[in-house]
Amino acid sequence: MRILHVAHQQLRKYGHNRVSWGQKLYFGLIRNNHCVQSFSDRDVAAFEAPLGIRDLGKKKANARLLQTVEAFEPDLMIVGHCDIIANETLEAARAINPNLIIAGCNNDPLFVPENVDKIKTRVQVVDSMFVSTGVKELGLFEGARAKLWHMPNPVDTSIETFDASASTSLPTDLIFCSKETSYTERGRWVEDLQTQLPKAINFKTPGSFGQPGVWGRDYDRALSQSKMGLNLNRQEGLHWYSSARMAQLVGNGLLTFTHEGGQFDELLPPESLVYFSDYDDLKNKVVEFHQDDAKRRYWASRGREFFHREINSTLYAQYIVEAAMGLPFSHAYVWAENP
Repeated sequence: MRILHVAHQQLRKYGHNRVSWGQKLYFGLIRNNHCVQSFSDRDVAAFEAPLGIRDLGKKKANARLLQTVEAFEPDLMIVGHCDIIANETLEAARAINPNLIIAGCNNDPLFVPENVDKIKTRVQVVDSMFVSTGVKELGLFEGARAKLWHMPNPVDTSIETFDASASTSLPTDLIFCSKETSYTERGRWVEDLQTQLPKAINFKTPGSFGQPGVWGRDYDRALSQSKMGLNLNRQEGLHWYSSARMAQLVGNGLLTFTHEGGQFDELLPPESLVYFSDYDDLKNKVVEFHQDDAKRRYWASRGREFFHREINSTLYAQYIVEAAMGLPFSHAYVWAENP
């Protein structure tokens, strides 16, 4: 199948970039033997703009996308986080190619009002919309053109390559990486853990309390030196919602602590993720697993194995293609079997 993948490809990061769900989708599409053409809206806008001023290149980026549709003749267009591309441009793409199917993907949280507005705009024109929050939360987008689907945050075999569950001697016992402070009070928990966890627990918090954040290879190295990780979302309790951090931690074999409100026990097997209900529960469970390293490694290995087998980018990409194109599912996707 010929697929046009429109998303921010972070070309101007020159390798010093975040772990990208869009990149994982791109890799998965190729592994499934699709012919994939990428289009990075922000980068094209900057490349085409006078003096490289991106805002001055928005109109040209939309025109270049239509030029790409005409030249590439895709069967499916997948549009991710590409705010520069207007709905009118997607409608014009259909006029160029009347058989074109358009799928939207949104990997940002629904507790951010701006993101809700973005989805409400996109569902008016795309045929399907895939959102990283569970389907139980998607009722506010019903009634538009798009059929609504959940999509997970996957691991990728070429990205999540480390396995902390196989190691007994790593310098960092617990890690939490984040610089985001809007729409959240999780920093209080992290600060309390810093002072209340036993001093024997080496707890690293890159990006918090004035510490520099870690990106790219620095992020990979930080995880590769850690036994356990905190998946503290900016807000908890949304069905099947988590930061992509969870896949990054679990996929690298770190024992991962996440809030029970996300209901990920519906998807993952027992003794894989560690679920907590409140601050004290989290603190006690961190201490428990720190004191029992064999238990830590066993739970972490089960989580890693399950993610790499059932929530990987190859299955994730093929699910999006099959759902968007109205094809029978070729796999019993765990997130599709438990709506």
